[in-house]
Amino acid sequence: MTAKQAVRPPSETEQPGIFSRPYTAATLTFAAVMFLTGFGALAVVPTLPTAAQDLDGVSLFPLVAGSFVAASLLGGVLGGHWADRSGARRPLALGMVLSVLTLLVSASSVSVWQLVIGRFVDGLSAGMVAVSVTTAIGQSYPESLRPRMLAMMSASWIIPSLVGPPIAGVVAEAWSWRAVFYGLAVLTALPAIALVAVLRRAPAGDGDGRPTLPDLPPAEERASRPPLFVAAMLSLGAALGQYGVSGWDVRHLLFVVAGVVLLVVFAPRLLPPGTWRSARGLPTAVLLRGLTSGTYFTVEALVPLMLITERRVAAVTVGVAFTASAVLWAGASWVQGKLLQHVARHRLVTAGALIMAASVAFAVVGSFSGVSPLVAMVAMPLAAVGMGMLDPCVTVLSLSHSAPGRLGHTTSAMQTNMNLGQVVVLGFATAALNVGLAAGTGRLGGYAVTFSLLLVPTLLVAVLAVRARND
Repeated sequence: MTAKQAVRPPSETEQPGIFSRPYTAATLTFAAVMFLTGFGALAVVPTLPTAAQDLDGVSLFPLVAGSFVAASLLGGVLGGHWADRSGARRPLALGMVLSVLTLLVSASSVSVWQLVIGRFVDGLSAGMVAVSVTTAIGQSYPESLRPRMLAMMSASWIIPSLVGPPIAGVVAEAWSWRAVFYGLAVLTALPAIALVAVLRRAPAGDGDGRPTLPDLPPAEERASRPPLFVAAMLSLGAALGQYGVSGWDVRHLLFVVAGVVLLVVFAPRLLPPGTWRSARGLPTAVLLRGLTSGTYFTVEALVPLMLITERRVAAVTVGVAFTASAVLWAGASWVQGKLLQHVARHRLVTAGALIMAASVAFAVVGSFSGVSPLVAMVAMPLAAVGMGMLDPCVTVLSLSHSAPGRLGHTTSAMQTNMNLGQVVVLGFATAALNVGLAAGTGRLGGYAVTFSLLLVPTLLVAVLAVRARND
């Protein structure tokens, strides 16, 4: 072997992975954060109806559920801008500490309004954690490793999705819903403290000059102070809208109008210019995040509702579909990050959107009384496959269009539009369902019309994905 051959540069296949020495600490830390976040989220949500009933607040349940999403808007903006100004460590650490405190607030609720406050703070912390982790991935890993790391984040939800809801159900039945919150607080407290300690000690780089956990960006690249008033008004608008669609009297209609006005006025100020008209690059990537997230979570909310209330499918059977969805999402995410890493990201977004369109078609067909309800149940795991494929790709495209010192701002915009997508798409779907019922289409007919409308955002994503390409 010649000397020239001995010193040849490494090939792409010899590049370090997410568990190689420069990245091991960051990978394990972020995976632990996602595991705790997923376990807490998936275990708490099934107990909320019981908690609201016990606190004589069933009529306010839409606000209990909606306050989390509304606060996530504010938490995402705060965490993203803070990460750009000071690095992702501090908002990530604060978000984990708040996640423990909010469990204690909710567990000790003496009224439904205290539960609402607890869920609001939980949404605030969840928004900060989600944006901080995504920002830290963008700051800590090269672009070639980001799809794999995002797949790892999805995989971290598998175990929580398998054991979280069943354990929470057993604990709630054997003791009370408060025991679920208190237990999660205890389980999360020590890991949260350990995470804070790790983040405080973690150096900005290792001996090879590769970053493990990001530190303060250069002063000239730091973002301006976050528009907290705008974010707060947007969160308020989301909360009002979600509360308003729970009823159809004049009072609820006024809440809907107020919420829509706030969203229309303030949302553009937190999104990249041109987002709603699908300008090329980052604006389109952010738009895709809202459309896909809104469609997926609307399917996840309305399909089980139809199966249980109208098709008389057992809740345990529907739970199997939830578990399958979580596993298939993680599997599809792994496939796009490992086996399809050389395929253009925007092409995978198109493929994922078409899979989601197929899942919506299954939901429509399964809405007819002469068809087996299992057909509609297929919509949930199939939609998860589409999301598992396209969601990491949308994130990678968004980060590729962002300047290094604006990663937090970008992830904040993605988080904001993700939450807006959930609020808007689910709100329109709920309104369409109620209008269909009022027109005398029947409950199953109303679901069929509603699911048919979800074909619009999925096909729109398939068409617009090319405008988010990064080449």
